[in-house]
Amino acid sequence: MTTLRIGLVSVSDRASQGVYQDKGIPALTEWLSLALTSPFTLESRVIPDEQLLIEQTLTELVDEHHCHLVLTTGGTGPALRDVTPDATLAVADRVMPGFGEQMRQISLNFVPTAILSRQTAVIRKQSLILNLPGQPKSIKETLEGLKAPSGQVNVAGIFASVPYCLQLLDGPYVETDPQVVAAFRPKSARREIND
Repeated sequence: MTTLRIGLVSVSDRASQGVYQDKGIPALTEWLSLALTSPFTLESRVIPDEQLLIEQTLTELVDEHHCHLVLTTGGTGPALRDVTPDATLAVADRVMPGFGEQMRQISLNFVPTAILSRQTAVIRKQSLILNLPGQPKSIKETLEGLKAPSGQVNVAGIFASVPYCLQLLDGPYVETDPQVVAAFRPKSARREIND
């Protein structure tokens, strides 16, 4: 069985210079360790808001490290230095607009400025690249979705669709803890996993 390989990229001028400690990669690492029940490995980078460097990093993680999934955090707003989506689109083979639409939909439940986000998702070769928000709370909300106090999901998080997307790209079969986020796939695409 192929182990899921995930690339994590925190895009931040200040964190990359050591002005403050990066919070994106620790938040993603913690969330993935709770959400995924399938084995996975991580390849992490903290880099400045430089489009060419972001492009090179995404290309390296997909082409050389063969990451099935790459998650970026930061640099998705309208400011001049926010170039993560531009770099992501520059290395894309195909665009997956539904992910960005859903992330904005979730964030609009909290702040009206969510419409300023330019988060996107693309496929490069057989890898899915997702641009996530920069704040740990927002990262969790967009991945997990919005839940009622009972635990019922009111608005689906984007990660519910990630395992099936990876499966359609001939990646590994990924399972999640339904208490965190329930992976959705059609019945015809489900497998019985025997330990």
